[in-house]
Amino acid sequence: MNTLSTKQTFRLRGYRTVLLPIAAILILWLLSGGAEAADKKIPRLPGGKPDFSGIWQTTSAADYDLEPHSNRKDAPPGPGIIEGHYIPYLPSALEQKKKNFESRATNDPAVKGFTLGVPRGIYYPEPFQIFQRKQDLTLVHQFGHSVRTIHTDGTEHPEDPYDWWLGDSRAHWEGDSLVVDVKHFNDKTWLDRAGNYHSDALHVVENWKFLDPNTIAYKATIEDPNVYSRPWDISVILHRHLEKDFQLIEDYRFTLDYDQYYPPKPDAK
Repeated sequence: MNTLSTKQTFRLRGYRTVLLPIAAILILWLLSGGAEAADKKIPRLPGGKPDFSGIWQTTSAADYDLEPHSNRKDAPPGPGIIEGHYIPYLPSALEQKKKNFESRATNDPAVKGFTLGVPRGIYYPEPFQIFQRKQDLTLVHQFGHSVRTIHTDGTEHPEDPYDWWLGDSRAHWEGDSLVVDVKHFNDKTWLDRAGNYHSDALHVVENWKFLDPNTIAYKATIEDPNVYSRPWDISVILHRHLEKDFQLIEDYRFTLDYDQYYPPKPDAK
């Protein structure tokens, strides 16, 4: 039977002294998610903030109904995207929501081609594109080509402004999360095709965060003391379009009724 010499024994102890701490560090790094983080390096602006530039879209059925719902003739079934499942309507507001649902085929603002509003434009089943700079993000929606600016330059909401279809968006960074405060809305948009709605007192706080380079976790807290008994939360996943040459296509429905007049035709007389 072979036995180790004194020199070999010291050499083996030396290897153990060096390799064991390295192995321990590697195991801790793997357990802490270090390997996963390295594989999922998110895009960033030159200043280091996450860069959400790109074309995004949800695959959820949220726009048909934010709440859990079975299939119906104008909608597929869906689990909903609300924490707690249901919107906490005030009693009188719930009655209005029921009326909206019954008339949704003609009164949904989206059916009329109106601007979708916030947050509906985010989970509407059409893509939108983000252009990002240090001082702001510009969101261009395929539906209606509406354009929304999210200011990240430290400015505050304007005082006593007009109410807007998309509200006024002011944001700040919390680590790698973009937190957006949105208010000063009008009351002309709905939250989905099921008649869920809000008043001009709507206030939305969004949270945008990368899950990986091509996936965003979008969350929003919605409050409106004229319509809801308390604030409530939604969350959806947004996926980056990676198809070659993918781009937004004009979807401007508000003017479809006027297409017969354009381009102008020669006088028939």
